[in-house]
Amino acid sequence: MPASARDARFRLSPDLALTLAEQFGTPLYVLSESHLRGRIREYRAAFRAVAPGSRLVFASKANSTLAVLKIAHQEGCLIDVASEGELRAALLAGIPASDCHLHGNYKTMPELAFAFAAGVGEIVVDSFAEIEMLSELARSEAPPSAMVAKAIGLPAEEPVRCPDLVIRVAPGVDPATHQKISTGQDDTKFGFNLADGSAERALLRCLELGLPVVGFHCHVGSQLLDPEAQRAGGEAIAQLAADMLRRHGFETKVLNVGGGLGVRYTDADDPMAVEDYCRLVVEAMRAPLEGTGLDPVLMQEPGRSLVAEAGVTLYRVGVVKTVPTGEGRTRTYASVDGGLSDNPRPALYGSRYTVLRAARVDQSDEGEAGAAKFTVAGRHCETDKLFVDVDLPADLAEGDLLQVLCTGAYNSSMASNYNRFLRPATVLVREDGSLAPVQRRETYDELFAREILPAL
Repeated sequence: MPASARDARFRLSPDLALTLAEQFGTPLYVLSESHLRGRIREYRAAFRAVAPGSRLVFASKANSTLAVLKIAHQEGCLIDVASEGELRAALLAGIPASDCHLHGNYKTMPELAFAFAAGVGEIVVDSFAEIEMLSELARSEAPPSAMVAKAIGLPAEEPVRCPDLVIRVAPGVDPATHQKISTGQDDTKFGFNLADGSAERALLRCLELGLPVVGFHCHVGSQLLDPEAQRAGGEAIAQLAADMLRRHGFETKVLNVGGGLGVRYTDADDPMAVEDYCRLVVEAMRAPLEGTGLDPVLMQEPGRSLVAEAGVTLYRVGVVKTVPTGEGRTRTYASVDGGLSDNPRPALYGSRYTVLRAARVDQSDEGEAGAAKFTVAGRHCETDKLFVDVDLPADLAEGDLLQVLCTGAYNSSMASNYNRFLRPATVLVREDGSLAPVQRRETYDELFAREILPAL
């Protein structure tokens, strides 16, 4: 199938863009409920077709908006959380803690205690120090503190239970992706190294302490357009499962190969069909298990690949100006009313996006200009080049609306208040076409609520 035929990225019609801008202002995050639900169903069906009984876990770091978490859970996903804050978000969305998995390379004792008291379904173990903290909590006969109990709605006398544990493995796989989102190589802060025996020692220590360890986990990186790294990671943890059965009689019940399938940020990106991706990854995981008698539940942990293409960001164009760049050349800047505080990824990773004019300020002009190169810049006190040398209509003017495709992941969740800008609202386009605000625009009162000005 040609890449263009698989391009199902959500985008706004001119009428809808104008309506959204008028009702909710800009910059604005917009999510399509039907796109998000459809993508989750597609991914779950593809995974279950090759691995019956498998589970999909939504990586909430991609977008932890409560509405997104609730939709993902309604569509059958477990929820991966990487902090107490993300766990609290899932609980506020009405998701049982038992359907949540807690991640993190540095979990504090209070954070682990909160997860125990809440009753999370699984903790992904990341260090030997964490194993000792888990053992201490598991041995404790004390009920959760009154503060924790109140926060999660449990009686203060309720005893705690150690959740199931899976050991995160660094399988020594270096994927073809940006180095800042590559996590499966030997030199990583995440998990237990496979090559030096740390993963095996972590399992033995858990067993020695009587902790309820059930399997292994790995995550080699994000935005993977080639499945080979993910296949290698899955094969590595499956081989570890086979080796641990042979050496120590440990029966692996869960293997989680993490997430990573890439999305279509630009027309040049050509992510693999999810059906092919799931088939190839599962085949790699099953090969080492043949003849062992092991039949673990297989899990994947996608985030970006579920929600990214369901979202757009809507901006209004402000200043448009052309400047000389030397040797007779020029650059035309179109500054918009957002920037790196609502999308830091271009500054962090050099990320590129598809940028389209969503609506014209002058609706009376029916003509359509040819294309010209623009650099879309933010309004922050930095260089803040959001999107460099993108093709837009040559008559782009102040007041026009731009939509940036594929911003459903890592935009809202990474937004900041740099330069004291307010974080944008998020609006959900419901399946029936109605508009539901799911995050209101931040106010200046909220922005300064944390400030304490002492007598000076």
